[in-house]
Amino acid sequence: MTDAGAADEPGGRLLADLNPGQREAALALVGPVRILAGPGTGKTRTITHRIAYGVRTGVYDPDRVLALTFTNRAAGELRGRLAQLRVPTVQARTFHSAAMRQLSYFWPHVIGGDAPRVIGSKSRFVAEAAERVGVRIDPAGVRDAAELIERRKVLELTVDEFAAHLDNGLLAPPARLEPQAMIGIADAYERIKEERRVLDFEDALLATAGMLETEAWITQQVREQYRFFVVDEYQDVSPLQQRLLRLWLGNRRELCVVGDPAQTIFSFTGATSRYLVDFDRDFPDARTVRLDENYRSAPPILAAANALAARIDHSVVLVRADGAAPAGRDAAPVLDEHPDERAEARAIAAEIAAAVADGEAPASIAVLVRTNAQTAPIEQALQDAGIPYRVSGGGPFFQRPEVRAAIAGCAAAVVAGQDAGKPLFQAVSDVLRDRGWTVEPPAESGELQEVWRSLDAIVRLADAAEPGTTLAEFAADLQLRARLGHEPTLDAVAVATIHTAKGLEWDRVLIAGLVEGRLPSAQSLHDPALVDEERRLLYVAITRARRELHLSWAPLPRRDGSTAPVSRFAAELGNRIRRGTAPRTR
Repeated sequence: MTDAGAADEPGGRLLADLNPGQREAALALVGPVRILAGPGTGKTRTITHRIAYGVRTGVYDPDRVLALTFTNRAAGELRGRLAQLRVPTVQARTFHSAAMRQLSYFWPHVIGGDAPRVIGSKSRFVAEAAERVGVRIDPAGVRDAAELIERRKVLELTVDEFAAHLDNGLLAPPARLEPQAMIGIADAYERIKEERRVLDFEDALLATAGMLETEAWITQQVREQYRFFVVDEYQDVSPLQQRLLRLWLGNRRELCVVGDPAQTIFSFTGATSRYLVDFDRDFPDARTVRLDENYRSAPPILAAANALAARIDHSVVLVRADGAAPAGRDAAPVLDEHPDERAEARAIAAEIAAAVADGEAPASIAVLVRTNAQTAPIEQALQDAGIPYRVSGGGPFFQRPEVRAAIAGCAAAVVAGQDAGKPLFQAVSDVLRDRGWTVEPPAESGELQEVWRSLDAIVRLADAAEPGTTLAEFAADLQLRARLGHEPTLDAVAVATIHTAKGLEWDRVLIAGLVEGRLPSAQSLHDPALVDEERRLLYVAITRARRELHLSWAPLPRRDGSTAPVSRFAAELGNRIRRGTAPRTR
């Protein structure tokens, strides 16, 4: 069955609440399919209903479907929604997770012994590599070098090609680091990993691809396991990931890709939207479905987003969906100017304080910035105003070290019988006190606050549990939440870079630093392709907002003594934004 599906047919109820575009996508069950989905158009809902409908109608064997995405958070959300739709056995994984699962299974048969451990972060190994080759490098340089090593691998550059890219400027080494020094660090990094018998995430992809290319029996077994593929956020796929996808797929055609070229913001990692844009070249008979009905943002926010989208190739023009949630005020987003970044931060904190005083939940508000370096004055202003906040980007909730330790502690307390006779709240709080939780939050900002909020979220889950819930049941529920990606809500303002905010949304969004040299970044100012990426970044930031959007900027001092003006993107937004009258805070 392909384009079937009346409400009285098997699975027809799954289609009842979908709009026409979503329904068209859900009905396109076989053959190559491309879904161009703008922000807030119900992309995840469409993907999961399409899979569930395929299973319910018998077109898909749920055990032979592989849904791929790019973050653990997104994979967890897919698993959670598929479980709600009663298709829990469908595999929803990141590219790295799917590759590592296959590598771990087949490694003993091909290489012998257990597969190497995969490291979560390159930074420690890169720092050691720099020390080994006698190169002085600061923490920011370590991060930049780690990103460069990652990019080399996803672009599948040989050592000679990597050196050539560094020499001719196609790849830039960290500040004040010569190309030969960067090559030395990269070489030492690989030697250290080999000595420790560990892999990084890109190694896992490369090793899996190599195994599939050289071991025909493995390729056959994997292709027998998975017949239907769905790839979310396809605009973010790298050449290495595309190579692996092709190996999984073979010469079959059961591939559905979902993405939005206007949300391509990870080019620095090797991601490219060309596979999404050129999908119909690879599959000339591919079916393309557009999702343009936005359920998220108020009309003035959509107008601002569309003003930018008009300058972005292959973008989806968004329209307000029928039946969308109430839009909030029918006023254009505001752009405020401030004397300096500290004044800008204080004004942001003042607006948030007023919103919270009017009844808005802190968790419904976000402050978005271009780089992590911009968060310090904002954090200080929020702390001075007594506003709870969290800095996003520390990884998914259930992968944070303090959360993993807390769950393990609860399980250990059950085994030791330490919960005997205790109400759940007391049992959980006793476990977490040993790990840093206190009734009142710490006075210090930064990491201590972040750890406390994570632990406090678990305590609040215990407080909200059904009466009579045991610690064993609570620990099992936490483990299930972790598997499905059901994160608790932290009642705090989110302070995040735009990159880490991708895929999230808030009622009120404040975008700081709309100034030349910040957004667009200083590195992009003389490269039109990089300016295009910065424009897409702002587009992603704007479309995180549901009801209220506020932009701000302050003149940025330059080395020559002048100051950078407001971002060129303000002119592109034109009359879709209005210039505010920000108070001159001191």
